[in-house]
Amino acid sequence: MRRLLPLLASLALLAAGCGDDAGDKAGGTIKVGQIVSLTGNYSPLGSENQKSVKLAVDQVNREGGVLDRRIELVVKDDRSQPEQSVLAFNDLRGEEVAAVIGSPFSNSALATIPLVDREEIPYMSLTPADEQVDPVHPYVFVVPATSATYAERILQYLQASRVSTVAVAHDTRSAYAVAGFEGMEAKADEYGIELVATEEFTTDATEFGAVFGHVRSSGAQGLVVWATGPPAVALTKQYASAGLDIPLVLTGAQASKLFLDPVGAAAEGTIVASSIGVVGPHLPDGDQKAAVDELTASFTDEYGYPPPQFAQDGYSAVKLLVAAIEQAGSTEPADVQAALQDLTLVTPNGKYTYGADDHAGLGPEFISINTVTKGQFVPTEWASEQLAGLGS
Repeated sequence: MRRLLPLLASLALLAAGCGDDAGDKAGGTIKVGQIVSLTGNYSPLGSENQKSVKLAVDQVNREGGVLDRRIELVVKDDRSQPEQSVLAFNDLRGEEVAAVIGSPFSNSALATIPLVDREEIPYMSLTPADEQVDPVHPYVFVVPATSATYAERILQYLQASRVSTVAVAHDTRSAYAVAGFEGMEAKADEYGIELVATEEFTTDATEFGAVFGHVRSSGAQGLVVWATGPPAVALTKQYASAGLDIPLVLTGAQASKLFLDPVGAAAEGTIVASSIGVVGPHLPDGDQKAAVDELTASFTDEYGYPPPQFAQDGYSAVKLLVAAIEQAGSTEPADVQAALQDLTLVTPNGKYTYGADDHAGLGPEFISINTVTKGQFVPTEWASEQLAGLGS
């Protein structure tokens, strides 16, 4: 018996040690993947996404984490190439992440969704292409307002401005731009607006004289442009000297200093749709403004300028994911997916109400229509009236 006691004691110590290891694992980090365009054509967008995602994760960790565990962000560069996004998702799957925050490049997201469907890992998409949610993919949740939602808000503004004939130009290589154009086509009649000219260009376009010529001859009362990155900058600069005396309307992809800085004075007077977070100082007091101010203050302190459109999206994605994990009380992908699908949350982008049949979550009321005034995005008089309803 005396010989057996030391053996039993050793086994007890070994069992205690194994228990500690299990406890450490249970109380370890929660891995969250991020696929982001840090190089290539879409790196200006991706860099703002990445800054805000990191900012939000750092804040969560400073406040004690989620379920008493810190978030570990695992970042993969898709190099602005869809095939690289697919490879990045495969890598993240191997890291056993609880969820993935997706690329800002629509084409990358669309290439990745078949894998998301197969692997059933929650995917918070930072791009607004409608194909991601129409039809619904169970594990895909879109964070920005969709292209079709932006299209509807722009049509609402044009109708209120008594504009009845519109020209639309779009980048045929961008899923975001194509979806926006198709959204305007689908809804124009509903708002009493006729599309009198439809112009196409590609992502590498640098000269828009022919587009302006066709718009001029169409008799359009306004020009709406769906583009991302350099084409919108070049087009806006050329528009200023094209002699067209009609409003130029741009979309949320231009709601950033990444557009304002290179365009400079040529942007003055341009109409730009944006997330309400971009015009936070103009919002009425209430929960919505408080959510925007939280991001604006921390982002400005960290980086020295207000958060652009793409930062609103990244920060909101983390807020949504953290809320879902807390609501689920679990990091199991199926539990997180179910919680997201039942989530209502106010973020800088607006109040999300996801559902089993709605993985977009935001309506047109959370989009502001702004005029560029002295290098700033300022809500139009119509938008100010609309945004007044967001106060509590």
